[in-house]
Amino acid sequence: MELFTHRYRNLSVLFAAVLGQLLLLGYQIRSREDVPLVRVWAVTAVTEVASLLEAAAEGAGSILRHYLLLVGVRQENERLRRELDELKLEALHLRAELARAERAEALRLFQARTPSRTLAARIIGAGPVLNSKVVFVDAGSRQGVEAGMAVITPDGVVGRVRAAYPTSSQVVLLTDPSFAAGVISQRHHTQGTLKGKGVSLCVVDFIQNEDKLEEGEWFYTSGDDRVFPRGLPVGPAVVVRRGKLLKEVLVAPSGLGNGLEEVLIVLEGVHQPVPAQTPAVTTLHLLPAPPADPAQAGAAPSGLGASLETDADRLRERYRRIGQMQGHTFGEGLPGSAPPDFTMEPAPAKPAIPDASGPPPPAP
Repeated sequence: MELFTHRYRNLSVLFAAVLGQLLLLGYQIRSREDVPLVRVWAVTAVTEVASLLEAAAEGAGSILRHYLLLVGVRQENERLRRELDELKLEALHLRAELARAERAEALRLFQARTPSRTLAARIIGAGPVLNSKVVFVDAGSRQGVEAGMAVITPDGVVGRVRAAYPTSSQVVLLTDPSFAAGVISQRHHTQGTLKGKGVSLCVVDFIQNEDKLEEGEWFYTSGDDRVFPRGLPVGPAVVVRRGKLLKEVLVAPSGLGNGLEEVLIVLEGVHQPVPAQTPAVTTLHLLPAPPADPAQAGAAPSGLGASLETDADRLRERYRRIGQMQGHTFGEGLPGSAPPDFTMEPAPAKPAIPDASGPPPPAP
């Protein structure tokens, strides 16, 4: 058999081809289809290949579109992130400017109502040592600043002037180990010496264990050191405990609590009494000053002006009358000039004389 197929191989192939063609022709006639089988097979094979190619092209196009979309989204995210960072920086800058304006306004109001003559100055630098307790301000001897003058803020004591230069001054803070000042407690009037320790808290020395003192009680300057006027707030006592010989008292300086940018240098100090109430630590909203013409503000009820007068107002009026008796005007005069003698009793206020040209009194 193998010899036959090998010998008549061509005839065998031709016979198989003719036989296959006859079978396919018979199948096509039986199925009654006019389309040739070869075309059906060709179209079927090409359709499958075309479907695969179309699916591959669509997938590649989708991947390309998604990639380009992701690239665009990434660029948009980066742009939005940069804008957000810029807006955050701008918000921080505006918040800092607002806080600076509020501090400047509080400083101006405090400078206007304090009887001491002060000079506003701005912090321009710190000491060269890390964690230095020394700062520099932009006011010097040309403005009347001298070594040893007190430096304060509306919140409390800051330090004292160590050295005065022509255009600037060196200020040592009250947290510096070389700082010392006389203080007195508000409630029990316990006196001691405030000293810096190089940290955020200060210590009050020379308070006996038998002396009365409570945690949270405020300390004020006593004026015994001849540097700080009496009555300036220093800070509350955060730690009060009994020691071996003396009480251990730690004070949180109120003048350094909100940071330092603007300060006041006391050119001529005026002693004040220690207030009976603890100073408020919250910021209060102040209304603008009333108009000068009473007719614009309306008539005030009877007795209302006397009820709103405070101890500070009466003390300020007393100082003003004493200075007027001695021909002294606060806020004027060269540095080092003699202040008025505040031990004198002021002249009694003259009663107001009614104006004869005004309207006549109402008839009974």
